[in-house]
Amino acid sequence: MADDRLIVALDTGDALSGLNLAQRIGDAVGFYKIGLGMLTGGGLALARELKDDHDKRIFLDMKLFDIGATVEAAVRGLTRFGIDFLTVHGDPHVVRAAMEGAAGSETRILAVTILTSLDRDDLDASLMRQGDVTDLVQERAGRAFEAGADGVIASPHEAAAIRALGSSSDRLIVTPGVRPKGALQDDQKRVSTPRAALDAGADHIVVGRPIWQAVDPHAAAQAIMDEIAG
Repeated sequence: MADDRLIVALDTGDALSGLNLAQRIGDAVGFYKIGLGMLTGGGLALARELKDDHDKRIFLDMKLFDIGATVEAAVRGLTRFGIDFLTVHGDPHVVRAAMEGAAGSETRILAVTILTSLDRDDLDASLMRQGDVTDLVQERAGRAFEAGADGVIASPHEAAAIRALGSSSDRLIVTPGVRPKGALQDDQKRVSTPRAALDAGADHIVVGRPIWQAVDPHAAAQAIMDEIAG
C-alpha cells in the first residue's frame, strides 16, 4: 500500500481528466484531494469512484463557511460519500457545526487556518488584525482544536508552531504549499519541501502541479515518495 502521507491534488477541470491522472499515477499514490474547482465537473462522482472502485482515500477540500445550521447539513450530506478528510474554515462556530454534521461517520474535519497563498499584505487588505502570520495561524489552530477539529490545514512554515501546542498531540496537521526541490512556487507564498514539512510536524503533505504537470506523473509522485522515505 502506498504511503498515505502524500496526498495528490487532482486539480484538473473535470472528473474524467482527474480519473485519467489517477490512473497514470497508478499504485504510487493512495490518497487524493478533490477541490472546489472540480465540484461542478463531477468531483463528487470522482470521489466515490476512486473510493469504491479503486480503494483510494479521499480528501474533499471544500473549505466550507456559512451559518452553523447550513454547515452542519452540508457536512452531514458529504459524509455519505465516505470521504476521509473534509475541510471547513477554522472559525470556531463553523468547526463546531461541522463536527456535529460528521458525528457517527469516519470523516475527519480539518480546519483551515490561513490559506497558504496569503501573506501579511493579503491579510492587511482583508482587514485581518495585525500580527505575525505564524502567530495568527497558531492561534487559529488552537481555537479550532478547542472547537473539536480533528486537525488543521496550515503551511509547512507553521507546522512546528502548531505541533508545539499542547492540544495538537492527537490532531492532524495537513500541509499544502509543498514543492519538491527545484519546482516552481506558482501561486503559493509559504512553501517548503516534502521532507522539511514532515520533519516540522506535518502528518500529510499535499502536492498538485509538480505531479500533474509532469511529463510522467507516476515518476514525479514516486520521486516525492522516495524523498519522504529518505
